[in-house]
Amino acid sequence: MSWSRPEPGDWSSPAELAQLQRAQLPRVLAQAMRSPFYAARYRGRTAPVGAEDFAGIELTTKQDLRDQYPFGMLAVDREKLATYHESSGTAGDPTASYYTDDDWADLAERYARKWVGIRPSDTFLVRTPYGLVITAHLAQAAGRLRGATIVPGDARSLATPLPRMVRVMRALDVSLTWCNPTEIMMLAAAAKAAGLRPDKDFPALRAMFTAAEPLTEVRRRRISEIWGGIPVVEEYGSTETGTIAGQCPDGSLHLWADRAVFEVWDPATGELSDSGRGQLVVTPLYREAMPLLRYNLADDVEVSTADCTCGWLLPTVRVLGRSGTGHTVGAATVTQQRLEELVFSLPFEYDVMFWRAMAHPDVLRLEFEAPDATRERAEKELTRLIDRELGVPHRITGLPLGTLVPSEALTAQRDILKARYLFGEGEDWDKAVMYA
Repeated sequence: MSWSRPEPGDWSSPAELAQLQRAQLPRVLAQAMRSPFYAARYRGRTAPVGAEDFAGIELTTKQDLRDQYPFGMLAVDREKLATYHESSGTAGDPTASYYTDDDWADLAERYARKWVGIRPSDTFLVRTPYGLVITAHLAQAAGRLRGATIVPGDARSLATPLPRMVRVMRALDVSLTWCNPTEIMMLAAAAKAAGLRPDKDFPALRAMFTAAEPLTEVRRRRISEIWGGIPVVEEYGSTETGTIAGQCPDGSLHLWADRAVFEVWDPATGELSDSGRGQLVVTPLYREAMPLLRYNLADDVEVSTADCTCGWLLPTVRVLGRSGTGHTVGAATVTQQRLEELVFSLPFEYDVMFWRAMAHPDVLRLEFEAPDATRERAEKELTRLIDRELGVPHRITGLPLGTLVPSEALTAQRDILKARYLFGEGEDWDKAVMYA
C-alpha cells in the first residue's frame, strides 16, 4: 500500500485539516478490517466504511491489544513487517506493535518535526533504550532521514554508563540529545561529578529532545537553565502510535492532526469530543501494519483548539499523566506534576535535582538531595511552598548528595562487557560468563 502523507503546510484552515482527515478515513477503515481483531469485532454486522460511520466506532483499549498479543492486530502479511516492538508495560502487561517500511516513513517524518531542526551537521546522541520499545529506533530513523550523525547511547546498555556518555558528548561535540527528563538530569549530575559544568563545558550542544515523562513547564525551564539555556524540546507519543505531538517554538505541545484523528473521551459520560479534559483517543491515518481505530491511550490530557501564538493550525495538548496517578493526603489530592512544579520552583542556586515523595493518608513525606551549603534553606523554602500551595500535612527532609542517586551511578565504569572464561590467579572469576 502506498500512502500519500501531508506536510504541515498542506492546509490553511482547520476546515481544510478536517477535510484531509475525512478523505483518508475510508482507506484507514478498509485497512483495519484486514486485521483479525477488527474483522472479528464486526463479524455479523455492518463494518464502517467512511467518515460518516466514524462516530459509531467503539474504542479500542490497551486490554484489547493485550488480548490480541502478539499478532491479532496485524493487517498485512508477516513478510511485510520491518520491525516489531513492545511497550514498556508501565501501566500493565506490555502491548505489541509492528510497522512496515511505509509505516516507518511516517514515523520518522513525524519525529523529525522539531522546530529547532535536525541537520546533517548535527551529532545526535540517542540516550533511550534500544530494546523492544520504539523510542531509540524512532529517533535514529528521524536523525538519519535528516542526515545527522547518530551516536547510539542506549540508556539500558552496560556499555554506555553515564561517565562514558559525558565523555562522548564532549569528545564528539554532540549537538542534540534524545532522552527522558530524568536522564537529562542524570547526565548533568554525572558531568558535575566529573568536575565539569553542564552550562559551560558542552558548547556544541544546541538542543535536547525529551519525552516519556509528563514534564511541567517549570521543570523544563530548570533543565534548560542547568544546561546553559538551550532549548529543551518535548514531544509526546507511545510505542503503539509513535510521535503524536511536538512542541512549538512558544512551548506548547501540538497534536499532529494531519497524521491522526484525535479525540478526548470523558470516562464519566462516555462522550467523545475534539477538545476538553479527559483521556486521549487516537486514530492514526497512515498506519499499514497495525491500524488502530479510536485507540484509547488512557493518558489524562487537556486538548484545546484555541489559536496558539506560534501560528500553527493544530490543536494543543497538555499531558497530565496516566489515569489514577493522584494520591489523597488529608483532605487534598496530591499529584506528581504539582509536586514537581514546587520542587523545581526552588531557586536555581539551591542545586536541587533529585527528589522523591510518599503520600500517606495522613502525611506527605518528601525528600530531596541538596549540597550541604544550601540544604537547610531549600528545606525551609519547600516547606513554605507546600504549606501555601497544597495545605496538606507534610514532612520535608533534605538529604546529602549521593543519597537518592548513589555517586557510583554517576562515576562508575562497567568492567565486564563480554563473557570471559579464563582468569589468572588472584582475579575475580565469580563474574565468569556474566555480563555485569
